[in-house]
Amino acid sequence: MLGSGVYKRVLLKLSGEALMGEQKFGVDKIACSTIALAIKEIYDQGIQLGVVIGGGNIFRGAQIKDFGFERTPADQIGMLGTAINGLFLQQSLSLVGCESRVLSALPCDAVVETYNWTLAMDYLKRNIITIFVGGTGNPYFTTDTAGALRANEIKADLLLKGTKVAGIYDKDPLQHSDAIKYTSLTYSEVLAKKLNVMDATAITLCRENHIPIYVFNLFEKGALLKALSLKGNGSLISGE
Repeated sequence: MLGSGVYKRVLLKLSGEALMGEQKFGVDKIACSTIALAIKEIYDQGIQLGVVIGGGNIFRGAQIKDFGFERTPADQIGMLGTAINGLFLQQSLSLVGCESRVLSALPCDAVVETYNWTLAMDYLKRNIITIFVGGTGNPYFTTDTAGALRANEIKADLLLKGTKVAGIYDKDPLQHSDAIKYTSLTYSEVLAKKLNVMDATAITLCRENHIPIYVFNLFEKGALLKALSLKGNGSLISGE
């Protein structure tokens, strides 16, 4: 599928921070609307879409030390945060005419459906956007790993990681004006260079199952649609 510009099923990984917009915390209405409209562009083309969303806009792992929490309950707080974000995204998608469901790896039956592979595959085949929350359902795993895991489970042709910067750099371009951008990398290069784009577990999962990863700026006009043909300004991870 790589290079053909045609992908039938895609996994989109979003950070919780993507929902903050210009705020420092929480959820921004404009950001939610922008993301929903971007997703609608590919939804209307009949592309099957799964979405994994993080919870960093509500609670970040870095806060553990400040609170003095144990790692497991702290990660569970983060997982619950992703469920909140999933519901925000679902309602935002509903407002633009996209049908979606939220499936959680952490059971919250009164609010969202519990993740089930058969159910997820059924929704995708019916072109219902499937939003995966709750991470992997276990502490000590990032939502990037959850994204790679779900991409493998649903047999995605491509994993898209939407960020606030235009691809992968050797250091944070928002803090370093001399940051160097990579347009393409192999999985092994990402691991060897220890680039802070996705954790090693996520990269390894995609490498083992030959799922290309495309990292791009979600907020550039038409960026998500362009990412499907790998013609945007992002960075591609593929090959050994």
